[in-house]
Amino acid sequence: MKHIQLFTISLLACFLFNSCDVQSQSQIGNILKQLPTGATPTASEIGLGIKQALEIGTSAGADRLSAKDGFLGNLAVKILFPPEAQKVEKTLRSIGLGSVADNVITSLNRAAEDAAKEAKPIFIDAIKQMTITDATNILLGNKDAATTYFKRVTTAQLMAKFSPVITNSLNKVGATKYWTDAAAQYNRLPLVKPVNTDLSSYVAQKAIDGMFLEVAQEELKIRDNIGARSTTLLQKVFGYADKKK
Repeated sequence: MKHIQLFTISLLACFLFNSCDVQSQSQIGNILKQLPTGATPTASEIGLGIKQALEIGTSAGADRLSAKDGFLGNLAVKILFPPEAQKVEKTLRSIGLGSVADNVITSLNRAAEDAAKEAKPIFIDAIKQMTITDATNILLGNKDAATTYFKRVTTAQLMAKFSPVITNSLNKVGATKYWTDAAAQYNRLPLVKPVNTDLSSYVAQKAIDGMFLEVAQEELKIRDNIGARSTTLLQKVFGYADKKK
């Protein structure tokens, strides 16, 4: 039955394109053999498929991180004391001021969760600006090709958008006060070198790093997990990519 269908389709194609030579029939047959899902996606379908996949992935990632405990409850992205201030945390905990350190960590992560709400429209805009070439390179590129693309085109925008939100949020959730108190407690200890950290820049960068980690996980999911391809278009486009591996 399959051979009959293939022969019929080949004849129809030859009739429509007025080309029944052996080479044409061979090319048609080869194409059909490669298409268990029905057809090779067009360049337009690849573009739409990649954009659809990335919109789903970035939206899911931004929603998770912007929820309460999106950062605080996720060890992969949880924001801790800045590296140069970890001695502050260690010292505070050693002298019975662990609650002060805990307040700092909680407030830093709450600020990042606030900022994550601003990420979705920036990612969506980057997706809309994506060219067919960008989409094809992402589809057939490395498993982190989409994440790399987003880092290239959105990092500056994310930092510009995140920084004022982070600053406001740090004040709103008390992070500035908690950090000032923690630093003051530490800096008044004898023989310690005073610590000064730009909290806004630090938290903004960590929030951006967390966003890209989520994007990378979503990208890997749709590349490796067929069940994550929730639409016919995604199945077609990423099925095609699977065959190209």
